[in-house]
Amino acid sequence: MTTTTAPSPVLEATGVTMRFGGLTAVRNVDLTVNAGEIVGLIGPNGAGKTTFFNCLTGLYVPTEGKVAYKGTVLPPKPHLVTDAGIARTFQNIRLFANMTVLENVLVGRHTRTKEGLWSAILRGPGFRKAEAASRERAMELLEFIGLAHKADHLSRNLPYGEQRKLEIARAMASEPGLLLLDEPTAGMNPQETRATEDLVFAIRDRGIAVLVIEHDMRFIFNLSDRVACLVQGEKLVEGTSEVVQGDERVIAAYLGEPFEGAPEDTAAAAVEAAEAHATEGDDQ
Repeated sequence: MTTTTAPSPVLEATGVTMRFGGLTAVRNVDLTVNAGEIVGLIGPNGAGKTTFFNCLTGLYVPTEGKVAYKGTVLPPKPHLVTDAGIARTFQNIRLFANMTVLENVLVGRHTRTKEGLWSAILRGPGFRKAEAASRERAMELLEFIGLAHKADHLSRNLPYGEQRKLEIARAMASEPGLLLLDEPTAGMNPQETRATEDLVFAIRDRGIAVLVIEHDMRFIFNLSDRVACLVQGEKLVEGTSEVVQGDERVIAAYLGEPFEGAPEDTAAAAVEAAEAHATEGDDQ
Protein backbone atom coordinates (compact mmCIF):
# COMPACT_ATOMS: atom_id res chain seq x y z
CA MET A 1 0.00 0.00 0.00
CA THR A 2 1.36 3.42 -0.94
CA THR A 3 1.03 6.33 1.43
CA THR A 4 0.82 9.95 0.38
CA THR A 5 2.27 12.64 2.61
CA ALA A 6 0.17 15.73 3.21
CA PRO A 7 1.60 18.92 1.72
CA SER A 8 3.70 20.92 4.15
CA PRO A 9 2.30 24.44 4.73
CA VAL A 10 4.79 27.27 4.37
CA LEU A 11 2.30 30.07 4.93
CA GLU A 12 -0.91 29.89 6.93
CA ALA A 13 -3.05 33.02 7.15
CA THR A 14 -6.10 32.54 9.36
CA GLY A 15 -9.01 34.95 9.70
CA VAL A 16 -6.96 37.96 8.57
CA THR A 17 -8.94 41.18 8.86
CA MET A 18 -7.59 44.70 8.34
CA ARG A 19 -9.52 47.83 9.21
CA PHE A 20 -8.52 51.46 8.77
CA GLY A 21 -10.74 53.31 11.20
CA GLY A 22 -14.25 52.37 10.08
CA LEU A 23 -13.12 51.00 6.73
CA THR A 24 -12.54 47.27 6.30
CA ALA A 25 -10.04 46.52 3.52
CA VAL A 26 -9.65 42.78 4.25
CA ARG A 27 -12.28 40.67 5.98
CA ASN A 28 -11.68 37.22 7.53
CA VAL A 29 -9.38 35.86 4.81
CA ASP A 30 -7.84 32.39 5.14
CA LEU A 31 -5.05 31.33 2.80
CA THR A 32 -2.45 28.56 2.84
CA VAL A 33 0.61 28.21 0.61
CA ASN A 34 2.31 24.82 0.64
CA ALA A 35 5.96 24.03 0.00
CA GLY A 36 6.73 23.91 -3.72
CA GLU A 37 3.50 25.68 -4.69
CA ILE A 38 2.75 28.73 -6.79
CA VAL A 39 -0.47 30.37 -5.59
CA GLY A 40 -2.12 33.24 -7.41
CA LEU A 41 -4.16 36.02 -5.80
CA ILE A 42 -6.53 37.89 -8.10
CA GLY A 43 -9.37 40.36 -7.77
CA PRO A 44 -10.66 43.65 -9.20
CA ASN A 45 -9.06 46.95 -8.23
CA GLY A 46 -9.79 47.75 -4.60
CA ALA A 47 -10.25 44.09 -3.68
CA GLY A 48 -7.75 44.29 -0.81
CA LYS A 49 -4.96 42.24 -2.38
CA THR A 50 -2.03 44.54 -1.57
CA THR A 51 -3.41 45.26 1.90
CA PHE A 52 -3.52 41.50 2.50
CA PHE A 53 0.12 41.23 1.31
CA ASN A 54 1.06 43.98 3.73
CA CYS A 55 -0.55 42.02 6.57
CA LEU A 56 1.43 38.93 5.59
CA THR A 57 4.75 40.77 5.57
CA GLY A 58 4.41 42.81 8.74
CA LEU A 59 3.89 46.22 7.15
CA TYR A 60 0.45 46.22 8.72
CA VAL A 61 -0.64 44.64 11.99
CA PRO A 62 -3.89 42.76 11.20
CA THR A 63 -6.87 43.97 13.22
CA GLU A 64 -7.84 40.31 13.62
CA GLY A 65 -6.39 36.95 12.67
CA LYS A 66 -2.87 35.58 12.53
CA VAL A 67 -0.13 34.80 10.03
CA ALA A 68 2.21 31.82 10.51
CA TYR A 69 5.32 30.77 8.57
CA LYS A 70 6.21 27.07 8.85
CA GLY A 71 4.04 26.76 11.93
CA THR A 72 5.39 29.80 13.80
CA VAL A 73 3.22 32.89 14.19
CA LEU A 74 5.03 35.85 12.68
CA PRO A 75 5.73 39.06 14.60
CA PRO A 76 4.23 42.08 12.80
CA LYS A 77 7.56 43.68 11.92
CA PRO A 78 8.89 43.55 8.34
CA HIS A 79 12.55 42.85 9.23
CA LEU A 80 11.54 39.97 11.50
CA VAL A 81 9.29 38.54 8.79
CA THR A 82 12.24 38.69 6.38
CA ASP A 83 14.50 37.05 8.96
CA ALA A 84 11.94 34.24 9.32
CA GLY A 85 12.07 33.48 5.59
CA ILE A 86 9.51 35.57 3.68
CA ALA A 87 10.58 38.10 1.02
CA ARG A 88 8.50 40.31 -1.26
CA THR A 89 8.49 42.74 -4.14
CA PHE A 90 6.20 45.75 -4.50
CA GLN A 91 3.76 47.09 -7.08
CA ASN A 92 6.00 50.11 -7.56
CA ILE A 93 9.65 49.33 -8.22
CA ARG A 94 11.76 50.20 -5.16
CA LEU A 95 15.34 49.85 -6.33
CA PHE A 96 18.16 52.10 -5.17
CA ALA A 97 18.48 54.13 -8.36
CA ASN A 98 22.03 55.40 -7.74
CA MET A 99 23.45 52.03 -6.72
CA THR A 100 24.73 49.40 -9.12
CA VAL A 101 22.86 46.24 -9.99
CA LEU A 102 25.23 44.22 -7.81
CA GLU A 103 24.93 46.64 -4.89
CA ASN A 104 21.14 46.39 -4.98
CA VAL A 105 21.33 42.62 -4.59
CA LEU A 106 23.92 42.95 -1.83
CA VAL A 107 21.44 45.09 0.13
CA GLY A 108 19.13 42.08 0.15
CA ARG A 109 21.89 39.97 1.75
CA HIS A 110 22.08 42.01 4.95
CA THR A 111 19.62 39.78 6.85
CA ARG A 112 21.87 36.76 6.23
CA THR A 113 25.18 38.31 7.28
CA LYS A 114 26.16 38.22 10.95
CA GLU A 115 29.04 40.68 10.99
CA GLY A 116 28.47 43.60 13.38
CA LEU A 117 29.39 47.29 13.36
CA TRP A 118 32.92 46.90 14.74
CA SER A 119 33.67 44.12 12.30
CA ALA A 120 32.63 46.40 9.45
CA ILE A 121 34.68 49.32 10.78
CA LEU A 122 37.82 47.26 11.40
CA ARG A 123 37.32 45.17 8.24
CA GLY A 124 38.94 42.13 9.82
CA PRO A 125 39.27 38.67 8.27
CA GLY A 126 35.73 37.67 9.33
CA PHE A 127 34.22 40.70 7.65
CA ARG A 128 36.22 40.24 4.45
CA LYS A 129 35.23 36.57 4.27
CA ALA A 130 31.53 37.41 4.77
CA GLU A 131 31.74 40.21 2.21
CA ALA A 132 33.30 37.88 -0.39
CA ALA A 133 30.65 35.23 0.26
CA SER A 134 27.87 37.82 -0.15
CA ARG A 135 29.31 39.06 -3.43
CA GLU A 136 29.60 35.51 -4.71
CA ARG A 137 25.99 34.75 -3.80
CA ALA A 138 24.80 38.03 -5.32
CA MET A 139 26.58 37.25 -8.60
CA GLU A 140 25.00 33.79 -8.62
CA LEU A 141 21.58 35.40 -8.39
CA LEU A 142 22.39 37.87 -11.15
CA GLU A 143 23.48 34.96 -13.31
CA PHE A 144 20.21 33.22 -12.49
CA ILE A 145 18.08 36.17 -13.66
CA GLY A 146 20.34 36.95 -16.63
CA LEU A 147 21.85 40.22 -15.43
CA ALA A 148 25.37 39.19 -14.42
CA HIS A 149 26.78 41.07 -17.41
CA LYS A 150 25.23 44.30 -16.06
CA ALA A 151 26.44 43.93 -12.46
CA ASP A 152 28.29 47.27 -12.56
CA HIS A 153 25.49 49.23 -14.28
CA LEU A 154 23.42 51.71 -12.28
CA SER A 155 20.00 50.20 -11.66
CA ARG A 156 18.25 53.33 -12.94
CA ASN A 157 19.73 52.71 -16.39
CA LEU A 158 18.18 49.26 -16.77
CA PRO A 159 15.13 48.76 -18.99
CA TYR A 160 11.86 48.41 -17.09
CA GLY A 161 11.62 44.64 -17.42
CA GLU A 162 15.17 44.17 -16.13
CA GLN A 163 14.46 46.43 -13.15
CA ARG A 164 11.59 44.10 -12.25
CA LYS A 165 13.96 41.12 -12.49
CA LEU A 166 16.51 42.87 -10.31
CA GLU A 167 13.91 43.50 -7.63
CA ILE A 168 13.13 39.78 -7.60
CA ALA A 169 16.85 38.95 -7.31
CA ARG A 170 17.20 41.35 -4.37
CA ALA A 171 14.27 39.64 -2.63
CA MET A 172 15.83 36.23 -3.28
CA ALA A 173 19.11 37.41 -1.76
CA SER A 174 17.56 37.02 1.71
CA GLU A 175 17.26 33.25 1.04
CA PRO A 176 13.47 33.08 1.51
CA GLY A 177 11.35 29.96 1.70
CA LEU A 178 8.38 32.00 0.44
CA LEU A 179 8.49 34.79 -2.14
CA LEU A 180 5.59 37.25 -2.48
CA LEU A 181 5.35 39.01 -5.84
CA ASP A 182 3.05 42.04 -6.15
CA GLU A 183 2.09 42.48 -9.82
CA PRO A 184 5.44 41.36 -11.25
CA THR A 185 4.35 41.83 -14.89
CA ALA A 186 2.76 45.28 -14.51
CA GLY A 187 3.77 47.43 -17.49
CA MET A 188 5.55 44.58 -19.30
CA ASN A 189 5.23 43.66 -22.96
CA PRO A 190 4.23 40.08 -23.91
CA GLN A 191 7.85 38.94 -24.34
CA GLU A 192 8.85 40.26 -20.90
CA THR A 193 5.76 38.64 -19.38
CA ARG A 194 6.70 35.24 -20.81
CA ALA A 195 10.24 35.64 -19.47
CA THR A 196 8.83 36.47 -16.02
CA GLU A 197 6.64 33.37 -16.13
CA ASP A 198 9.71 31.23 -16.88
CA LEU A 199 11.60 32.96 -14.06
CA VAL A 200 8.87 32.24 -11.50
CA PHE A 201 8.81 28.57 -12.53
CA ALA A 202 12.60 28.47 -12.12
CA ILE A 203 12.31 30.03 -8.65
CA ARG A 204 9.76 27.38 -7.67
CA ASP A 205 12.12 24.70 -8.99
CA ARG A 206 14.72 25.98 -6.51
CA GLY A 207 12.38 25.00 -3.68
CA ILE A 208 10.90 28.45 -3.02
CA ALA A 209 7.11 28.69 -2.69
CA VAL A 210 5.57 31.69 -4.46
CA LEU A 211 2.46 33.81 -3.84
CA VAL A 212 1.64 36.18 -6.71
CA ILE A 213 -0.77 39.11 -7.08
CA GLU A 214 -1.47 39.77 -10.74
CA HIS A 215 -4.04 41.39 -13.05
CA ASP A 216 -2.86 39.54 -16.16
CA MET A 217 -5.27 36.60 -16.09
CA ARG A 218 -3.49 34.55 -18.76
CA PHE A 219 -0.24 34.87 -16.82
CA ILE A 220 -1.72 33.93 -13.45
CA PHE A 221 -3.80 31.00 -14.69
CA ASN A 222 -0.87 29.53 -16.65
CA LEU A 223 1.43 29.96 -13.67
CA SER A 224 -0.51 28.93 -10.58
CA ASP A 225 -1.21 25.59 -8.93
CA ARG A 226 -4.09 27.28 -7.09
CA VAL A 227 -5.79 30.67 -7.41
CA ALA A 228 -7.74 32.63 -4.80
CA CYS A 229 -10.00 35.51 -5.77
CA LEU A 230 -10.61 38.45 -3.42
CA VAL A 231 -13.64 40.68 -3.96
CA GLN A 232 -14.25 43.74 -1.80
CA GLY A 233 -11.93 42.43 0.88
CA GLU A 234 -13.39 38.91 1.11
CA LYS A 235 -12.21 35.64 -0.40
CA LEU A 236 -14.81 34.72 -3.00
CA VAL A 237 -13.42 31.42 -4.28
CA GLU A 238 -10.24 29.35 -4.23
CA GLY A 239 -9.23 26.40 -6.39
CA THR A 240 -7.40 25.32 -9.50
CA SER A 241 -7.13 27.71 -12.43
CA GLU A 242 -9.89 25.77 -14.22
CA VAL A 243 -12.26 26.03 -11.24
CA VAL A 244 -11.70 29.75 -10.70
CA GLN A 245 -11.87 30.60 -14.41
CA GLY A 246 -15.20 28.84 -14.67
CA ASP A 247 -16.79 30.45 -11.61
CA GLU A 248 -19.52 32.83 -12.76
CA ARG A 249 -19.11 34.94 -9.61
CA VAL A 250 -15.50 35.72 -10.56
CA ILE A 251 -16.55 36.81 -14.04
CA ALA A 252 -19.36 38.93 -12.58
CA ALA A 253 -16.99 40.56 -10.05
CA TYR A 254 -14.57 41.62 -12.79
CA LEU A 255 -17.42 42.97 -14.90
CA GLY A 256 -18.86 44.84 -11.91
CA GLU A 257 -22.12 42.88 -12.03
CA PRO A 258 -24.05 41.85 -8.89
CA PHE A 259 -24.03 38.18 -7.86
CA GLU A 260 -25.54 36.14 -5.07
CA GLY A 261 -23.71 36.54 -1.79
CA ALA A 262 -21.72 39.57 -2.95
CA PRO A 263 -20.74 42.18 -0.33
CA GLU A 264 -23.04 45.17 -0.27
CA ASP A 265 -22.26 48.18 -2.48
CA THR A 266 -21.52 50.29 0.60
CA ALA A 267 -18.90 47.72 1.62
CA ALA A 268 -17.41 47.84 -1.87
CA ALA A 269 -16.95 51.61 -1.67
CA ALA A 270 -15.37 51.32 1.76
CA VAL A 271 -12.91 48.68 0.61
CA GLU A 272 -11.86 50.77 -2.41
CA ALA A 273 -11.26 53.75 -0.14
CA ALA A 274 -9.27 51.65 2.33
CA GLU A 275 -7.19 50.09 -0.45
CA ALA A 276 -6.42 53.55 -1.83
CA HIS A 277 -5.34 54.61 1.64
CA ALA A 278 -3.10 51.55 1.88
CA THR A 279 -1.47 52.25 -1.49
CA GLU A 280 -0.76 55.86 -0.53
CA GLY A 281 0.88 54.61 2.66
CA ASP A 282 3.09 52.17 0.70
CA ASP A 283 4.35 54.92 -1.57
CA GLN A 284 5.45 57.18 1.29
